[in-house]
Amino acid sequence: MNKKREYLVERINTMKSFLCIGLDPDIDKIPAFYRNSSSPLLNFCADVVHNSFDHVVAYKINIAFFESQGPEGWRQLEELVKLIPNECFVIADAKRADIGNTSSHYAKYYFERLNVDALTLHPYMGVDSLEPFLNYHNKWSVILALTSNKGSNDFEKLKIENQQYLFESVIQKFNSTEFADQIMFVIGATNPEYMQQIRTQAPNSFFLIPGIGEQGGELEETVRKLRNKDGGMLINVSRKILFPNGLETTMDDIRTSILDYANQMKSLF
Repeated sequence: MNKKREYLVERINTMKSFLCIGLDPDIDKIPAFYRNSSSPLLNFCADVVHNSFDHVVAYKINIAFFESQGPEGWRQLEELVKLIPNECFVIADAKRADIGNTSSHYAKYYFERLNVDALTLHPYMGVDSLEPFLNYHNKWSVILALTSNKGSNDFEKLKIENQQYLFESVIQKFNSTEFADQIMFVIGATNPEYMQQIRTQAPNSFFLIPGIGEQGGELEETVRKLRNKDGGMLINVSRKILFPNGLETTMDDIRTSILDYANQMKSLF
């Protein structure tokens, strides 16, 4: 087991949790107190981190909510990453990939300047388009396989050669590379009927799991079907933690929701 994998396994076992908080700071939903500040996204996320870091394994930062604010959003993003405690695993949810020269610049920004632990990537330009990311051996590449949205039916569940689903081909292809030990796959919790076959196909892989909470995925079923000897998963929750009471949400509400999910996961260990 390599060091970065050991680190993640140890964090999961220490926290007795798979919890990954999705930092999706929608400027139209965060409390007005933050919207009126000079750094609304940063200040809101900083308070979420302050109220949660001792209960979570990881944070997944949705880059789009910062990118939409232009240069000021990028500044807040970079400051946010710096303030997250070092013991927490940080994923940049940017879904990048392109031909090699372009990917190398994406990788340089996210893995060197931003210095996150992991980055979400789309696989459909092939293995060579992701090699610039995979060549960062001390980082994780999180590859879309079977996502939680309804549109996953459009392509990901198409059957191709040997009647294999496209998402199965993605998992098989990347797990056959030399980089398999530093790859996670996105597996949506809204797809319980596929979970056992996915775990059988990829017994040692880590999965990043969206779809718990607002999208209706079942926590206990997901853990039961996808857990492996190392834990093998990070379960992302975004809206049900950040906005449990809609526009009326307070930081106390967020803290309560964090503790609820943390306790649910602890009960499954």
